[in-house]
Amino acid sequence: MKSFEASGRTVEEAISAGLAENGLSIGDVNVEILEEGSKRLFGLFGSREARVRLTLIEETVSHSDTAEMFKDSLTEAPAPRSKPARPKQQPQKAETAPRASQPKREPRPKKEQPAPADKPAQAEKPARARKPREKKPQEKKAAPIAVPYVREERNLTQLDSVEADSPAGIAQAFMKELTTLMGLEIDISVALDTDGHVFLTLQGDPQGILIGRRGETLDALQYLTSLKVNRGREDYVRVTIDSEGYREKREEALVRLANRMANRARKTGRRVAMEPMNPYERRIFHSALQAAEGIATHSEGEEPNRHIVITPVKENKAEG
Repeated sequence: MKSFEASGRTVEEAISAGLAENGLSIGDVNVEILEEGSKRLFGLFGSREARVRLTLIEETVSHSDTAEMFKDSLTEAPAPRSKPARPKQQPQKAETAPRASQPKREPRPKKEQPAPADKPAQAEKPARARKPREKKPQEKKAAPIAVPYVREERNLTQLDSVEADSPAGIAQAFMKELTTLMGLEIDISVALDTDGHVFLTLQGDPQGILIGRRGETLDALQYLTSLKVNRGREDYVRVTIDSEGYREKREEALVRLANRMANRARKTGRRVAMEPMNPYERRIFHSALQAAEGIATHSEGEEPNRHIVITPVKENKAEG
């Protein structure tokens, strides 16, 4: 099979570049990741390009199918009709002298032919009444529909002030220090849920510097803040950081992507392998398709290359 390699800053960009260069879509190829691009610190510092190999999926046509198509093309093509040859017109000779008038011949009387005798009308046979055919009821299979994903509602308590040595206070102070070093003036609001989960919401980043490409910078800030909060603690405290409502928008985009890829797996009957995702995004993806019919999802690979695979599942029909 034909294959080619492509490179880019990330695996997604490498795949997009290879598809655009060869005029293909993602459904036409199998993707093999040769090298992951190095992650950037805060999305600002150097990186290493990712490389992928794209293998074209070729659909073969059997000789019998080719012969059948060729036969159909011959039988369906109408034969060209031959046009009747027109008699050549002889050039008229110029009259040099007037012709002598000749007496007109009288028309011969036509013989009258006896009119054909009318044939006795045949008695029309009564048409047989046709019995209407009974149509057998056909069972229509309902198209598989993915159950809409319901976003988990959290009961959050907004905190106007926090203690400096509490997990929420440590997270807020650490994030304020980081954003100041980055030269950004950010407002940070703090909230807690019933399990003590810390939520930081950042406002004042209209250009998305704290978010980065596909949230990579935001994930890095969240990881560093979580390390800071849980240093020296026996019980683990979860920390979630959001900026300009990015997390909710990303969650909705992942759900739409999950349903679209599930439909592709059902239609083509082939597995669909997604690009690597972090645990948070994989959890959303699995939850969005957990009640979908005709497909199943599972994760493959090791971090940071762990990814989701959507597999079409055939329905078991009852025998008899």
